[in-house]
Amino acid sequence: MSGTAEPATGQAGNESRRGSFSSRRVFIMAAIGSAVGLGNIWRFPYVAYENGGGAFVVPYLLALLCAGLPLLLLDYALGHRYRGSAPLSFARLRRGAEGLGWWQVAICCVIAVYYAAVLAWAVRYTFFSLDQAWGDDPEAFFFGDFLQAGDVEVTADVVPGVLVPLLIVWGAVLLVMALGVQRGIGVTSLVFIPVLVLSFVVLVVRALFLPGAAAGLDALFTPDWGALGSASVWAAAVGQIFFSLSVGFGIMITYASYVNRREDMVGSGFVVGFSNSSFELLAGIGVFAALGFMAQAQDVAVGEVATDGIGLAFIAFPTIISEAPGGALIGVLFFGSLVIAGITSLISVIEVVISAVRDKLDTARLTATLAVVVPIALVSLVLFSTTSGIYVLDVVDHFVNQYGIVVVALVAMLVVAWALRALPGLGEHLNVHGRPRVGPTWRVLTSVIAPLGLVIVLVLALKDDLEAPYEDYPTWLLLTFGWLMVVALPLVGFLLARLPWRAGTHLDGAPPGSDPTAPLPATEGGPR
Repeated sequence: MSGTAEPATGQAGNESRRGSFSSRRVFIMAAIGSAVGLGNIWRFPYVAYENGGGAFVVPYLLALLCAGLPLLLLDYALGHRYRGSAPLSFARLRRGAEGLGWWQVAICCVIAVYYAAVLAWAVRYTFFSLDQAWGDDPEAFFFGDFLQAGDVEVTADVVPGVLVPLLIVWGAVLLVMALGVQRGIGVTSLVFIPVLVLSFVVLVVRALFLPGAAAGLDALFTPDWGALGSASVWAAAVGQIFFSLSVGFGIMITYASYVNRREDMVGSGFVVGFSNSSFELLAGIGVFAALGFMAQAQDVAVGEVATDGIGLAFIAFPTIISEAPGGALIGVLFFGSLVIAGITSLISVIEVVISAVRDKLDTARLTATLAVVVPIALVSLVLFSTTSGIYVLDVVDHFVNQYGIVVVALVAMLVVAWALRALPGLGEHLNVHGRPRVGPTWRVLTSVIAPLGLVIVLVLALKDDLEAPYEDYPTWLLLTFGWLMVVALPLVGFLLARLPWRAGTHLDGAPPGSDPTAPLPATEGGPR
């Protein structure tokens, strides 16, 4: 396969057809919307609590500066310079690297399938909060009345209470994606991110005035300096930053390709990175203030009620809502925040796939949206609207995060930095309009420090999963929806890379007008 170079006007026309963000502000809001997701709310507080409390701030900030931001800037540089989806950007970097982009696309397909299910649960629980429909036993209600989960097996027994909101979630996603980059993703982010921040600030303020809130904050922020001597604590910091910034699996490459060529991508990266971490801190305060109230109400230590993930969202918080004065307001704010944070992240995941399909096949926006969203939605409905959905979701989420995202990001970094020696050129591109300038320090962090951190995360996760089956699930479930899926993802990616590109696709390096060492002509891509 060999691409033919396009004239500059043709390339500019293609970029216009792909879509773009109307301003840097819209891009930053969209990138924050992708980064701020469910993990910021239900994962970070517990990770911080379990790994040194207040002392966790030290490895967390170092992980942000030494791994998170360098990787974010690497994604930005790839997308912004090569002006394409993840597969097209890697193909323009070097033809043999295209499979890395499709590997990322495959991972996004898997994430989208189950992520929508969690949003559907949050939609239902937003309304459940009004009358505390879960009753006196939120755990029994969640697994029994709501999900109707039985034995660990794959069934075709549909749960209407999950099916209907899941259909609504996919309908909303289809509408947003069909509207395009600016009118869909951009406008949604401009509206939803301020609403998310405002609603969560109100939630935090309300939680701070609950009895016992101080005990919860004390449990979260009291530093255990001895924890800093543990490698697992530092690995937890790298993992949290890595997962929460949406780096390494095509999202930021795709979003950066929609940004005007004259924009400051370095400054934008710092804004997105610190905004994401600020929201995580806000979430930690709100969550542990509420958990402090729960602990006092039950006359137990905060550590006995502290949890993360699904247990925090759908068991602990309903308990808090039932016991707290004004619980309905807390419930609507909390689950509404989950819905908003989740939907902005989900559309970013879906956009990775749509952008790749459009670049490869030269399809119209609506055609590509239908071709991507409808099949993914059908798989999502089949797998996660049934009584076995919770078990499949738990396994898929664990394995695609630990061995899907981490591995593809690690491989991509090593290929770009060491096999292709592309970091100097990408750094030069960032420096044309970016401030502060990136240099040797960024290259060392991206090529050595960040990969080393991900290797440690990967080794520790692999050690845990080899010592004992994940959550004691049966082997057939872990093999089918875990290990086999992880192996299949890169195979699918490199098979898709063998498909021919649409006629006229520029594949010989950066497209015209993307010289990383010189300012753009005044007639091209001026500020908007």
